[in-house]
Amino acid sequence: MKSFARHLPVALLLGAMAIAAPAQAQEFKAGFVNTDRVFREANSAKAAQAKLEQEFSRREKELVDQGNALKSATEKFEREAPTMAESQRTTRQRQLVDQDRDFQRKRREFQEDLTARKNEELSQVLERANRVVKQVAEAEKYDVILQEAVYINPRHDITDKVIKAMNAAATGGNGK
Repeated sequence: MKSFARHLPVALLLGAMAIAAPAQAQEFKAGFVNTDRVFREANSAKAAQAKLEQEFSRREKELVDQGNALKSATEKFEREAPTMAESQRTTRQRQLVDQDRDFQRKRREFQEDLTARKNEELSQVLERANRVVKQVAEAEKYDVILQEAVYINPRHDITDKVIKAMNAAATGGNGK
């Protein structure tokens, strides 16, 4: 009997914890934000994409034109090469190789510049999105908001709320 009495407080504590555990588990609130959707659908992300397109469209067109000119010159050379003198053929071949090298360099620089600017713009959008996520989480008393998950139940997805809040902030003059 003494043994049972000595273990009674432990048994009561375990029983109380078993009853309280489900109540605590229900209080935990988790949410999920799909950042890919934010990058596709938020007005600030669309504006960033349009800004990048405007900023890089001229250089992209120049590259396309230069690539087409190089292709035409190469095709012309291939047609005319059999009838050319050896020295002339060697000179034109060297010119084409130099033009191709210049084209590849410009294309690589373009891609590097575009990637760097895209990262700058997307990081600003992500920063805004994270501020909005934090506001939604605090306002709706979320314990955790995930941005990447293998699976998420759609009822925990707050992406629409975040996009709407970002768009409202952008149109309200508070785009940051």
